[in-house]
This record gives sequence, structure tokens and C-alpha cells, in this order.
Amino acid sequence: MPPLPPFRAPLPRTSVLAPEHAARLHALIEEGRDLFERFDLEVRDREFHPFIPADFQVVLESLLEHYRPGARFLEWGSGMGVITILADLVGYEASGIELDASLVRQSRALATKYESRARFAAASFFPTGYVFRPADGDARAGTLGEGVSGYLELGHPLEDFDVVFGYPWGGEAPLMHDLMHRYGRADALLLLATVNDGVKGYRAGRQVCGVR
Repeated sequence: MPPLPPFRAPLPRTSVLAPEHAARLHALIEEGRDLFERFDLEVRDREFHPFIPADFQVVLESLLEHYRPGARFLEWGSGMGVITILADLVGYEASGIELDASLVRQSRALATKYESRARFAAASFFPTGYVFRPADGDARAGTLGEGVSGYLELGHPLEDFDVVFGYPWGGEAPLMHDLMHRYGRADALLLLATVNDGVKGYRAGRQVCGVR
């Protein structure tokens, strides 16, 4: 299980944004922290739940760094929707896929509050028919549950997205790389959050950048 990441100083690169825009992003991050603290007490303290948020501020840094006009963003396992909404507010055409329908309802409510156009699908981020077949034969999907594919609801296959973000538990990163290799575009950027090393970016399976 990945431990909770440390939260860091407020938004070091938001000086490139208008003050009111930076304030809106910061408010969303603060609310996201509060929502997770409540979720942790009300849900995770009582029973296992795989949702753990990445460090919102570090992810925002990466979103700002890699933003290009017209870029389409997807979050795998979008939880309460904070990162997907951040991506939308930065300027991406942003979508999230989350298997827990109750979290998707909360994500949509949060998006409405922040006047975000982010879209959310209550589904699996596995494409229809996907089977993980690693070379070592260990095809366990970890905490990544199966279900109806979310790409159907979003109306876009994985290959339509320019930037894909995930926060894998230990052992799940190979599956995410496999998904991108088999279904994503070769020039698409896969951003994977880590506990201690920030966000690392990959294209065609090779690391191309990292943020701490």
C-alpha cells in the first residue's frame, strides 16, 4: 500500500498564472485535502479502500509543465476528481475514470462547484477485452478492479488522449505501461506519480521527464 505523500509548499510555479486563477487552483487543492481526510476517517478507517490521493501540488506542477493547447487528459482511477478538475482548470480537455460510483458522484459535484467541464465515467479504465499478460506470468491486477470499460462512456478510446495520469500501488506500474503500449499512442505522455520521487513521465515506455 502506498503511504500518503507529504503535502508541500503552496504551488511554486503558479506565478505564471493570474492571481485569481492560482487562488482557484489552491482552493481546490485545499478542499481536496479536506475531502480525503474525511474519507479516510469515514471509510478507510473502517474497511480497506484502494483510493489514496497523489500529492496534488506536485501533480499540478507536472500538468502545467506539459500543457499544450488542445491537449486531451485522462486520469486512471480519478478518485474524488481533484486532479482531473485541476487539469481542466489548467486548460486540458480532461476526463477521469473511476470504478467507485460514489466517488464519481462526489467528483461531479466538485466539478460543478468549481465550474469545471471535467468529465467522469464510473467504470474501469481497462479497454474492453484487455488481459494483462506480463513476461513473468504474474497477471494480477492488484487493486485495479474490472468492469465495463469507461472509454465507452467517454466516447474516446485510449489512443485519443495526449496525457494519461495514474498513481499505481506497488506492482501496478507494469500494467499501466502495458496499457499504454497496447492501446495508447506512441507520442502520448504517461505520467505516473510516485511516493518519494514526484511524477515521472514516459513515452513509448521510456522515461522522458520527472518532477520532484
